[in-house]
Amino acid sequence: MNMETKISGAVMAEAEMGLLEVKNVSKRFGGLQALDNVNLSIKRNSLHAIIGPNGAGKSTLLNCFVGKLMPDTGSVMFDGNSLLGIKPYEINQLGVSRVFQTPEIFTDLSVLENVLIPCFAKRDGSFRMHALESVAREVDIHQKAEQMLIDVNMQDKRHMNAASLSRGDKRRLEMAMCLAQDPKLLLLDEPTAGMARADTNNTIDLLKEIKAKRDITMAIIEHDMHVVFSLAERITVMAQGTPIVEDIPDNIKGHPRVQEAYLGTPAEETNA
Repeated sequence: MNMETKISGAVMAEAEMGLLEVKNVSKRFGGLQALDNVNLSIKRNSLHAIIGPNGAGKSTLLNCFVGKLMPDTGSVMFDGNSLLGIKPYEINQLGVSRVFQTPEIFTDLSVLENVLIPCFAKRDGSFRMHALESVAREVDIHQKAEQMLIDVNMQDKRHMNAASLSRGDKRRLEMAMCLAQDPKLLLLDEPTAGMARADTNNTIDLLKEIKAKRDITMAIIEHDMHVVFSLAERITVMAQGTPIVEDIPDNIKGHPRVQEAYLGTPAEETNA
């Protein structure tokens, strides 16, 4: 085998490996088996949805991704780095950002000030400016913050107080704050929860725009099937702490195991 063949094989192997790789992850809370030997691969530049009925283990799995929970067994690898046992801000440094169910913003600051905070943050999580850094850098940072607001269509609200925003605009602001960190992976935890249908559709359109413009991978946990089937390129369905089906959206609709998980009855009965 020549060197060119070896390099080609290594490139192909990297392409086949997911940006986020979950191997044999289990997590128990007392008598509850929240996660049971979960295996999951989220490919680079994909939009992957994780769905399932309440109690399926979706949020527990997400918390294992971001350092809030430590699995009892298994591994979680992101771009070749283990996510286990490191602090949430260190996960940000690796290139993972998270959108929460309830938008996490600074309500006492303006819209622009909210976005400036992650733009100014150092890779070590601090906000100190070095003495030799020039005014030009501050100008660049302000320009970046302004561009983030343009990307989420909020440039006309830059001077508004964040507390006065609608829920849909608070979500847009939170996304701008996440994007300012230049993430490789954006985790979205029910991003349309509590929204009116118009705001939900606007959020769907925004996520499509972000995905089209950026070299970014997205993983979304969502109960709203309209959102899931409007966005996802691949879907993992969980039930009782473990994935039961993974496929493209068209094959998920009407899948007997999905019907059983959601409806609680065997597939043959649902088709009767």
